[in-house]
Amino acid sequence: MAVIESLLQFLSTGTLLGALLLLLVLFLLSTGSRSQKEGKEPPGPKPLPLLGNLLTLDLERPFDAFCELSKTHGNIFQVFLGPRKIVVLIGYKTVKEALVNYAEEFGDRKIEPGCRITHNGHGILFSNGENWREMRRFALSNLRDFGMGKRGSEEKIIEEIQYLKGEFEKFEGKPFDTTQPVNYAAANIISSIVYGSRFEYTDPQFTEMVDMTNENVRVSGSVSMMLYNTFPWLGPFLNSKRIIVRNALKLRAEMTKLITGLLETLNPHDRRGIVDSFLIRKQSDEIEFMRRLTE
Repeated sequence: MAVIESLLQFLSTGTLLGALLLLLVLFLLSTGSRSQKEGKEPPGPKPLPLLGNLLTLDLERPFDAFCELSKTHGNIFQVFLGPRKIVVLIGYKTVKEALVNYAEEFGDRKIEPGCRITHNGHGILFSNGENWREMRRFALSNLRDFGMGKRGSEEKIIEEIQYLKGEFEKFEGKPFDTTQPVNYAAANIISSIVYGSRFEYTDPQFTEMVDMTNENVRVSGSVSMMLYNTFPWLGPFLNSKRIIVRNALKLRAEMTKLITGLLETLNPHDRRGIVDSFLIRKQSDEIEFMRRLTE
């Protein structure tokens, strides 16, 4: 019995030593590879094997941590979030130079796992390539048509402010939290441009959609989601991922209802919002496709 216990202790000790040796080898390899590329990559703090710089960064306030690092390493430096290398640009001039002077190199964006589970490579913010270019052209063209940067959008904002003032007046001058009504007002301005109509602040469908969107934004910036983006295999163990997936599915179902209602009353000669423009464009493409098939 004593022999077995001694053997188990030896094996456990050997396993621990083996793990330590493996980490040491990884560290030496990573250090060696970085020294070979010295001068070709931005400076930055030395990372640990596997963990990178996670232990030295304040994940709850990463921007402050990056600004602090820029004092030592300059406006362009690299950090490692786990095994993943991130190049950080600090300051308006630095970002502008990168996006304007090197637009092709910075044209693509990293689609985090947390964004892929909700958008699956679609849309404008979380897509790349030709799909992104086409959607961007469509969005810019139609946003201008519906008043973005023009008098039309100003009128929508002024109109919504009247409803917001009415909400404020309900509190009769007593202190209250402005967060929720202001969120509803901003969402209604977006809704009037996208769907062609606004919602009452008491509409349960509207309030639930806004609240779920706000929750997803809050959870997306949490430490647990940063860990998920760095180590996607942690997903099944993180409640934050479950919250985002649940809300995304509910939001998609609610938006499908709204779009279906607009499709049923669609008038190609009277566009109410961006959704109408998209549906009309889709119908036009399908008609053109069928025409070519019959030629």
